[in-house]
Parts: sequence; structure tokens; C-alpha cells
Amino acid sequence: MTVESPAVIRVADEVWIAMALLHREHPDAVDFSLPQIEARLRREAIAGVVRKGVYPHLSAHCVANRPPSPGRYRMLVETAPSRRRLFRPGDAFHPDRDGAKTHPRRDDIPRKYHGLLDWYERDYARQETEDPLLAVARHYRSLWKDTDPDAYVRSLREDW
Repeated sequence: MTVESPAVIRVADEVWIAMALLHREHPDAVDFSLPQIEARLRREAIAGVVRKGVYPHLSAHCVANRPPSPGRYRMLVETAPSRRRLFRPGDAFHPDRDGAKTHPRRDDIPRKYHGLLDWYERDYARQETEDPLLAVARHYRSLWKDTDPDAYVRSLREDW
């Protein structure tokens, strides 16, 4: 049976829906601030009002790369302080969140959001994830292409 009553949707699922909507509405955005996510939740009004549990879910319960407290979901990733994006397979996560829920079950959310699950599985979750440090190194690798590493280290040590 598909959930249609707003009172029964889980806060974590509501947070995921708001994030998925933001990602779909702003496909070039990498992440979103907590106030942006809260505003999208408020605008969507899935449960009628923004419930008290929303902020703890945004800040900790749903955040894969933070220690569980007590929520163990892996629905979001903290990209910077107070910034989040949806979790993708391959993202780093806290070891105590292994096997945790990454997105809502189809039967747990209103039918009108089922397309978000299809989009997530077909498009978003399949995007490649890359370690941020490796991405920076790849981006700037041409700066060092003509530099001999040993000669560079010797030049640094000359002034010692």
C-alpha cells in the first residue's frame, strides 16, 4: 500500500525528497545550504508543516559521513559545514552506517514522488564520485608537468 497521508511519512524520507527536488530543480548545483533545504521542505509541505525532527535529520541523522547519533541513514553527504547533497553509492561514509538506508522505499512515500526515486536510481546514483583531493590534483596537474620533483625539493632545501 502506498502512503498518501502526510502524517505518516518519515522525517528522513521527507528530507530526502526535498533534497532530490533541489537537485532536479538545480542540476548544476553541487550541494545546498541547510537554509535552502529547509526552505524547500517548507515550500513542499509534505507533512503539512516543517516538523521538529527536520533539523536533526539534516545535521546528523541522515548524514552518511558523520558519526551516527542515533540515526544511521546514509541519505545525505556533508560537503562543507552546513552544506549537503544526496548520497551516491561510492561516497565515503562513517563505518557505523554500513548497510543503512540511502533513499526512501517506494511504498513509504506519496505516489507523486515516485519519479524522484526513478531519477535517483537511473541518473543521480550512477554518476561517478571522485575523491575531492584527487579532483583538485587532477585539475592542477599541469602546473607541475615540467617540474622535476627531485630538483624542486633540492631548491627548497638550498635555503636551510
